[in-house]
Amino acid sequence: MRKLLLLLISSFWLFATDLTLEIVKEVNALPSVVIEDATVDVETLINRKLFNLLVGDLEVSAHFQVDHTRNLANFSDPVNYMKYKGKDFLIRYRLFYDDFNKLNLEGAIYNLKSGTKILVKRYRISDNDRFAFLAHHLIFDFNQVLGFNDVSFLKSFVIFSKYTAPKQADIVISDYTLTYQKTVVHGGLNLFPKWADKEHKRFYYTQIKDKPVLYLVDIYKGTRRKIIESEGMLVCSDVSDNGTKLLLTMAPNMQPDIYIFDLITGELQRVTFYPGIDVNGHFVENERKIIFVSDRLGYPTIFAKRIGSRAVQRVVYHGRNNSACSTFGDYVVYSSRETNNAFGPNTFNLYLVSTTSDYIRRLTANGVNIFPRFASDGETILYIKEYGRQSGLGLIRLKYNKSYLYPLSVGKIQSIDW
Repeated sequence: MRKLLLLLISSFWLFATDLTLEIVKEVNALPSVVIEDATVDVETLINRKLFNLLVGDLEVSAHFQVDHTRNLANFSDPVNYMKYKGKDFLIRYRLFYDDFNKLNLEGAIYNLKSGTKILVKRYRISDNDRFAFLAHHLIFDFNQVLGFNDVSFLKSFVIFSKYTAPKQADIVISDYTLTYQKTVVHGGLNLFPKWADKEHKRFYYTQIKDKPVLYLVDIYKGTRRKIIESEGMLVCSDVSDNGTKLLLTMAPNMQPDIYIFDLITGELQRVTFYPGIDVNGHFVENERKIIFVSDRLGYPTIFAKRIGSRAVQRVVYHGRNNSACSTFGDYVVYSSRETNNAFGPNTFNLYLVSTTSDYIRRLTANGVNIFPRFASDGETILYIKEYGRQSGLGLIRLKYNKSYLYPLSVGKIQSIDW
């Protein structure tokens, strides 16, 4: 019972340009985009979903004014420039199945001002259920051609744990909109997935049986390998850039601390030694330091510690219940509980701080917003949004002060990574 209580308390905390200053105001100077659907032989449901995904990706990129009209055309037709007078770009696409019954997307993008074709490309997927990524890749390439800021998050895989029944949770891979979802681990209580590499070919996760066990799964090889097990709790919260070292939260003696596990040597190095709760470690400053959550002040908040040193430094001075942090460079995003309702729902908001200044920026206004994760661009944050008995993925574009929500139709999200 004590082990289970410790696991539940620690899991709750885990849930639970200067980007703090720079916000690009929305102006009318954004280039305008119209879309033409030239599909003739793919079922309407997928086709309409793909059109909506194109519109959504353009809006989330925050670089365009998007016309939501679904215009129709033949793919080989000349462009009707008079129809789109005053617009800047035209995206024309068609979906079709090839000879192997695989779904393809052919896209052509026109600069309507110069009358030139700036992108022609064909995209193919091996699994037709992944049609959402056809849209994501096209809009990513569109942004690349125009030289806009990186929007790699559009085509990144999201991995999350989803509660399906009491003491049952699956590991699911999806796109950021949750349009595509594939269960990759089923059966039992499977929690805290963490990508093992930037290519998203492998991931770690914790399975709870008699004791927590950390596994490494190779998606493409279809293999699973046991890495380590521990009493109390075991969570992989971060992976070094070269993939050889893991930051683990472990409680071999009932008290959770942060450890570094070297995958090459098998060496386990204890990093924190506080006789309380230290969890959710993340590498910062070229992996010389870690950011982590601790109850050293009598309540959970965020601290920093140089690896090998005994000294710790408080990072966050706002709030009295701060948890579930994520880092990018010198920035920390964290979830803070802002109400103390013992008999009803509490409010958790996300905040962004810089480790090099004392400025703080609130990112959400209300509700339950937990488990934030930075994208590889450092300008986009994914997090879990809970409402009632449901949950979904929230997305924040920091530089543009925009946010979006993608609800999960079945189940409740426990933790995420991307």
